[in-house]
This record gives sequence, C-alpha cells and structure tokens, in this order.
Amino acid sequence: MTEPFPTGRAAALARLADFTPRMGRAYAEGRNTDPGPGRRCDVSWLSPAIRHRLVTEAEVVAAAVAAHGPRPAEKFIQEVFWRSYWKGFLELRPGMWTAFASARDADRAAMRGNALARAEAGATGIACFDAWVAELRETGWLHNHARMWFASIWIFTLKLPWTLGADFMLRHLRDGDAASNTLSWRWVAGIQTPGKHYVARADNIARYTEGRFDPVGELEEDPRPIEAPPPPRPGALPPADRLPDQPFALLLHEDDLHPESLLPAGARVAAIAGVAVPEARSPLGCSALVTGSVGAALGDGLARASARWGVPAPRLALADLPGWAAGHGLPVVTPWAPVGWTAQALAASGVPMRRLRRDWDEACWPLATKGFFPFRESIPTLLGRLLPDQAIASAR
Repeated sequence: MTEPFPTGRAAALARLADFTPRMGRAYAEGRNTDPGPGRRCDVSWLSPAIRHRLVTEAEVVAAAVAAHGPRPAEKFIQEVFWRSYWKGFLELRPGMWTAFASARDADRAAMRGNALARAEAGATGIACFDAWVAELRETGWLHNHARMWFASIWIFTLKLPWTLGADFMLRHLRDGDAASNTLSWRWVAGIQTPGKHYVARADNIARYTEGRFDPVGELEEDPRPIEAPPPPRPGALPPADRLPDQPFALLLHEDDLHPESLLPAGARVAAIAGVAVPEARSPLGCSALVTGSVGAALGDGLARASARWGVPAPRLALADLPGWAAGHGLPVVTPWAPVGWTAQALAASGVPMRRLRRDWDEACWPLATKGFFPFRESIPTLLGRLLPDQAIASAR
C-alpha cells in the first residue's frame, strides 16, 4: 500500500509539478472515485506536505490557476480552501478544540464492551470499513470520500462516539490537523451544520469504489443526526505580532515549515531550532508512522532554514525550549500555530514568542464565520488578493 507522500520540500514540489496537469477537468471528474491503492490517479498526495507547509496553499493554488484557469480548476482550488476554512472556523472559536478534547476523554472513560477495540482493529465484519482501517494504519492516509464513509459508518452503523472516531483518525493521519479533522467529523455527525449529517450508503460506496465494495444490507442508511448544541458564535481573530527590528531566534514547528516564504528578505535570523510534539495529538499518542513523517518534515524545514541563514538548526525536545531561548537571549519568532496541540504546547512552554501569520491566513480565517458556502463566494476575491501576479496573468 505504499503511496508517494513527500516529506520534504523538493519532493513536494516535484509531486506538485507532476499532478498540476490533472488539477482541472480530470480532478473534477475523478476526485470522488476511489479505485483503491495503487490505482489512484486523481489524488495529488500533497495533503501532508500542505498540512506542514512544505509547500504553501498559495503555491498549490497558483499552479492550478496558471495551468488551467480559476474556473476549470475550481473543484481542486475549493479543496485547498476547505482546509483554510476549517482552520479559520476553529481559530475564531478556540473553545471547540478544548470541548472536543474533554468530550473525547469522557467518551473513552464511559466505553464498555469491545466494540471500540473491534472498530480500531478493523475487525467489524464490514469489509469496506475494515479495509479502510487497515489502509489508514499502514499508510497514514485515506481517500477523502473514504474518510466520509468511514466516519458515517463509525457513527451511525457501529454507533460509536464520534469523538473517538475523530481521535482514532487523528492518531493515524499523516495530514491530520485539529481543525480539519475535528470539524469534518462534526459535519458527518450532523452537529457542525445542525441537522445535516452525511450518511454512507451501499450503492454510493459500490459506485465510487468501482465495485470493490458493496456493503448492501450492512449499513444503517436512515439514521438521525446526532443531537448537540450548535457551534458557538465566532470571536475575533487574535492579532499577529510584528517582526522585531533586531536579530532574533527562529523557532519552527510542524504547522509551518517554509520559513523562506514567511520571513522577508534580509530577516536577521541569528539562531534557529525546531520543536514538534505529534504525540500530543491524543492522550494515546500517535502512530509511529505519523511521528516519523512529522520528524522527516521538520528535519527538512530545519535543513533549509540552516542553509538559508547560515546558522545551526537543531531539533529540540519541548522541555529544552526554555533553556534554548534563555541561552540565546534573543526575541523568539515563530510561525503562527493554529488552534491545536502545537499551539497548546508552545503556550505551555512559558517562552514569550512573537507569532507571525501569513497573508493567506490573515485573508481567509476572518471569513470563516458561517458555513463553507458563504466562504466559497469569497474565493475569487481571495485569488485576486493572494496569488502572484504571474499566476493570474498565465490564466488569462
């Protein structure tokens, strides 16, 4: 089940170039079909690289627009913006992450019997679900359509708490982040958009897996959505910090590993380090595959930063961060970590940091006040504001 997931920027750029020709009509027509491992041609494999910003959203969308134009590449572009929308939604409502974590822990403590263990082992007897569990464990990835089916079966057929399904997936996904994972599971359950849930149906699975699976008679296809309070009202986006006018120490983390495009030319970087805490995704930790993938991505980011600014760039344990900061006696600058485990860990370190936010996030996140469809209406304006001029010119 080996698939080409890039864990460094050079490999991600090569994969981006390879997939760019399929970002238009081919993606729009094939994106919902999952023919299975080794046969997929209409997925980019870029989601882990985008999640860690080995390549940026702006780079990926610019490639799509330049190659196909905004309209032919609309479906692909929207998928990239979904991740930005989810991050913005959670950033404006940070309490939703802590509420999820509390509910997850309570739901696990309340579990009885072995239904959860069977689901996590892929031993339910539902062939498609069990195959997706195996693929998730072995590769750290699932096709987007399969993720929706998986979550629906977990919630409505297996009748397991959605929080524990979200936690299981987060522990195993290479591209998992707090916002996209948590809020997507809420959406399937019918509590993100109250009363509107996603139901996995046997005929849909048979059609879009090209007959690999046909769970007729095995699924609950007429469930009611989960009842829960609606999402809270959005708050204000916290302000970002400014770059200091003096030499500074740069701290990288897994949420943004392309400092070359974050910092301006002439940035006075005097020290560099990196820290990653993938084990903090869940009280149960995360898979060795995820830990290794995050470590490889962080190592790539540190190597590039060290070469760019000519200073050593060690990887630190979280406990060593205060000593590193104090030892250099410089302001510590770090990319903005969105709501989630990395942001929590950095805040808990006690090290004062200046957090820099990208123009992409500054533009997208405040618009995530309602559902995705109102947000989607702003995408043309966002493209004009955020893409390089040459990408727009190429599309004309």
